[in-house]
Amino acid sequence: MRVSKLERKNAIAGYILVTPALLVIGLVTIFPILYSVWMSLNHIQSTVNGFQFTFNGLTNYVKIFNYQPFWQALQFTTIYAIVTVFIELALGLLVALALNQPIKGRGIAVAIMLIPWTLITVISAQMWHYIYEPTFGVLNFILMQLHMISSPVLWLGAPQLATISMMVADVWKTTPFVTLILLSGLQLIPADLYEASKIDGAGIWRSFWKITFPLLRPSIGLAALFRILQAFGLFDLPYVLTSGGPGNSTTPIAMLTFQVLFNMDKFGPGTAMAVTTVGIVIVLALIFLKALRTQVGEVD
Repeated sequence: MRVSKLERKNAIAGYILVTPALLVIGLVTIFPILYSVWMSLNHIQSTVNGFQFTFNGLTNYVKIFNYQPFWQALQFTTIYAIVTVFIELALGLLVALALNQPIKGRGIAVAIMLIPWTLITVISAQMWHYIYEPTFGVLNFILMQLHMISSPVLWLGAPQLATISMMVADVWKTTPFVTLILLSGLQLIPADLYEASKIDGAGIWRSFWKITFPLLRPSIGLAALFRILQAFGLFDLPYVLTSGGPGNSTTPIAMLTFQVLFNMDKFGPGTAMAVTTVGIVIVLALIFLKALRTQVGEVD
């Protein structure tokens, strides 16, 4: 098929118009990534004349793979992501199903629901820190008034309690985001399908499993993708709420990378840790994108 001169000119004009945006994207995103990969392959020393690079291949990667806190942080981040995303999807689906009904005040309910999501994470984390405070915290006060506990609980003082407390704060903040994605997916499902299933004698539960859930799978996958990617970048919530403690029990991979880079001044291993995390996130994103394409019928 021959391309006309007009189409060729339009294509050239399009490339010229998008070139500045591509250059900005390259400078802001691609160049730092490539430079980080280069840094991870070098031994970096800070001198009076700047940084001195000495190529050492995969030595930094070997160091982090033999660094036990790296595996602990990766394990914590993975478990944290799986648990919080599963809970957020379950709660988000329930709330989305309720908001999808023709009820009065639905717009106001959606606006109120989005307040936790709009709060800056540092602010919401500090608020939850006050809630969990053992002496003056509102949570211990309420539980003691209800005679559910006899003495204040150190919610952030034990590894398991601190992890659960942080998960609760995260679920409270990000469930509205998941709900909004799922609600958008529900509104795209044709009402004719439910009317046909009702004529066929299908109940609410059967309609959900045969119509709602299958057609909502792309939205569920998209919400899960966003939340898992965000979970692997978790930093501000544990930084404010637990500072990674007690010990290193709530230290995610992003916080550990920060500590290695800036607190320990180990730029080579720190960038290797960051590059490894980015690689894991890219693999997860590709898996989810492949699953999403399969769900909507686009199979390569």
